[in-house]
Amino acid sequence: MKIRLTILFIIQCSLLTAQDTVRYTGNTLSNVDYHHGQLSPAIGVHNIQVMRANRADTGTTSWTYNHQPMLAYWNNTFYLEYLCNPVGEHVAPGRTMLQTSKDGNHWNDPVVIFPPYKLIDGTVKEGKKDSAKNTFAVMHQRIGFYTSKSKKLFALGYYGIVLGQKDDPNDGNGVGRVIREIKADGSFGPIYFLRYNHAFNEKNTSYPFYKTSKDAAFVKACEEILATPLLLQQMVEEADRNDPLIPLKKDFKAFNYYHLPNGNVVGLWKYALTSISKDEGKTWQYGPLRAPGFVNANAKIWGQKTSDKKYATVYNPSEFRWPLAISVSDDGLKYKNLLLVNGEISSLRYGGAYKSYGPQYVRGIQEMDGTVPGGNMWVTYSMNKEDIWISEIPVPVKDKVTADVNDVFTEMKDGEELKEWNLFSPVWCRTAIGKNSNAKVLALHDSDPFDYAKAERVFPVAKKIAVEFSITPQQNNTGDLEIEMVNAKGTPCLRLMLDSTGNILTKQGYRNKSLGKYVAGEALTIKIELNTATRFYTVTVNGGKASSNLCFAPVESVERIVFRTGETRRFPNADTPTDQDYDLPNADAKTKEAVYLIHYLKTKSL
Repeated sequence: MKIRLTILFIIQCSLLTAQDTVRYTGNTLSNVDYHHGQLSPAIGVHNIQVMRANRADTGTTSWTYNHQPMLAYWNNTFYLEYLCNPVGEHVAPGRTMLQTSKDGNHWNDPVVIFPPYKLIDGTVKEGKKDSAKNTFAVMHQRIGFYTSKSKKLFALGYYGIVLGQKDDPNDGNGVGRVIREIKADGSFGPIYFLRYNHAFNEKNTSYPFYKTSKDAAFVKACEEILATPLLLQQMVEEADRNDPLIPLKKDFKAFNYYHLPNGNVVGLWKYALTSISKDEGKTWQYGPLRAPGFVNANAKIWGQKTSDKKYATVYNPSEFRWPLAISVSDDGLKYKNLLLVNGEISSLRYGGAYKSYGPQYVRGIQEMDGTVPGGNMWVTYSMNKEDIWISEIPVPVKDKVTADVNDVFTEMKDGEELKEWNLFSPVWCRTAIGKNSNAKVLALHDSDPFDYAKAERVFPVAKKIAVEFSITPQQNNTGDLEIEMVNAKGTPCLRLMLDSTGNILTKQGYRNKSLGKYVAGEALTIKIELNTATRFYTVTVNGGKASSNLCFAPVESVERIVFRTGETRRFPNADTPTDQDYDLPNADAKTKEAVYLIHYLKTKSL
């Protein structure tokens, strides 16, 4: 078996060597033993949680399996679609949700755009014994939006059928694909079937066929979709296995694409499979094969052209679904680097079937579905198949800074204070610019017992450096703040802590050393001077006597500072059991909020 696999790999590499194809030419690889993969961050990425599941809620966030998000930008608004089930993957009932935002940071509550669909009792699948009895469909879709040539926006979904154990909704035996218009005033048009699967038609389904609509623009949009191979290719998993409209009928999953300057189309699938089309997806130059150098498993990969006329792929560069990383290409074929987008794994609070750990199933905005002002790249993904996130990635993508930091937030231009800060901002741990006595501050909030707020700032690589910042803890009886200086791989050499009882501490090997006390509502001015060669650093608090300390871990140099309202997470790891079938204790709980206000950060190489 191993010999056959080796021969197959050699054949694939030989075929791809002779072809124009996507390939990774860089040397950086991720390390699965770390959630961040030991990757340097793409500077200025803001990771924002859009929806946080909570079973105790009475609204539309109470279902705890949420996954497969899609993104569009239309009418000066972000539209984000995702599917959800009450507990686990492929466990009915299923529905599809929609959220909207004007700025990508503040999101409206989700609404149901495709509701649960009741199957007719007695429904069976070919070759299966189980039949439906008071059974609902399960949603499964690889394409969520289409903006028509008349500039109307449509949402798409797919009702699949799961009957019995180990059944799948994307086996070609579901009900069919549905579509409805999203209107500028926020209302929706009626639901229609765009395409039925083989056992279904107008007589045995609950929604009408699109051709019966009297809306000519709607019908025309449907026919545009059905005449576009690159859209249809995204439907291959759910469509009839012999559907004549699907160009490439083989079981390659989660297709997406982008165009090269010469008009050729790059196709990407799970496992970083790739091919090239010269006729808009009607045919492909070779059967999809793994892109040389890319590391990716059974998770989605997203590729697109960026506003600086380069290209980017975003994916999980490992056999696991962490970290989430970005790679950049000048020509859309040769990808040269690997940088971190999201290196966090929030606690999976609710057990459920096939709920994989990590930030996964990434999707951006496909070519006809809008361009966000400002030129940055936006992608969406699920965390643990439980919560929904979005990331704004600055373009051009960079990983180095050359100037010392002098971020005095209240003196900076509105909207640009955090351009070079990397943020991790859950719903209950918002990390954003706020106000304190009419002065702008970077505020880290935390009322989530299962997550934390995080802000980090890259500075020029240094072996000797002075760092100064001012921070006001708004309380001294709850919450913790950790402050670390780290190297390019995210390894911290020193850590300061403001603990939940008013102590200022620094980590000294196994133990913590006291640096004094802090008072709620009073600003702390902290100065650190670090020499990585000697491993010594001093800490001065509010101009007092400098405290000399030894780094708890050796590093050659440092290049960023991290502010985090919680301890470093190391669970899960590569040896953690695949499926979590239990809920965390008090999974619905919220804690007393802790708030930390950062007034400024300054660095100087010594």
